[in-house]
Amino acid sequence: MSAALVWTAIHPAQAITLNGFDLSKTDIPANEILSGGPGRDGIPAIFRPEFDLASDAAWLAPSDRVLSIEIDSDARAYPIRILNWHEIVNDIVGGVPVVISFCPLCGTGMAFDRRAEGKPLTFGVSGLLYNSDVLMYDRETGSLWSQIMMKAVSGRMRGKTLRLLPLDQTTFADFKARYPSGKVLSTRTGHMRDYGRSPYREYAYSPLLYFPVSNRDERLQTKEPVAGIVVGGRARAYPIRWIRAGPGRFQDRIGGTVLEIEYDKDADLIRVNDSAGRPIPVVRAFWFAWAAFHPRTEIFSSGN
Repeated sequence: MSAALVWTAIHPAQAITLNGFDLSKTDIPANEILSGGPGRDGIPAIFRPEFDLASDAAWLAPSDRVLSIEIDSDARAYPIRILNWHEIVNDIVGGVPVVISFCPLCGTGMAFDRRAEGKPLTFGVSGLLYNSDVLMYDRETGSLWSQIMMKAVSGRMRGKTLRLLPLDQTTFADFKARYPSGKVLSTRTGHMRDYGRSPYREYAYSPLLYFPVSNRDERLQTKEPVAGIVVGGRARAYPIRWIRAGPGRFQDRIGGTVLEIEYDKDADLIRVNDSAGRPIPVVRAFWFAWAAFHPRTEIFSSGN
């Protein structure tokens, strides 16, 4: 959402729609659904993504951040330079219909299997926010979906969930080294945007929020970057500054699940696996966003 736009609250007694979405029945407080400024599709999602081979993506610097996913040997990278302007990419990776989502206000990049009720949905940007996080919508039913909650909060799909997929937030250099034949989302998006400029650069380094959130947690600084995971219904946040200063590889435990946490310093990449080597999705986020959606989250310390 544009940093220059001001939030607008909804008062249910006066209105039950916003941006054309029916808010009369929602799983979240309707008066906490806010307009980020642009209308429905004012931030254009990408529906027909084009890709270049990693070896041909000369416009990217080695240190540029990308969201990377690999399914059945099909590896793809989505530069945050592009996602800052589009927030959502509908794609098919390794035969799986996926949606790649990025909320610049929360710093959250998340990938989902976009099938619900056995059919793939097509997602766009609603122009609405909840807890400063993007509300996606599906074009098939007009339902609103919370990115961080991973579920529909209004419409016919209300209560349905999306399956979170493992996703790396890493450097272009790391992606290219891991996947020499990998594909990179092209700037041929069909839209005129300055992909060399981030509209959120100042926001990321400011302690200020543009939109209110329902839960403010002062245990960490507002926009401190964390890596969040949920295991067995328990949420835990790992301050990235601690991980960067730590041993690079360490174990943790949530309930009966042993976790192997691995940090690649050069790529600033965090991966988490269970004891059987199965990947556990990691959500990198600003602390305020993780805490807003996980008010009971634990914070990792060496004494856990």
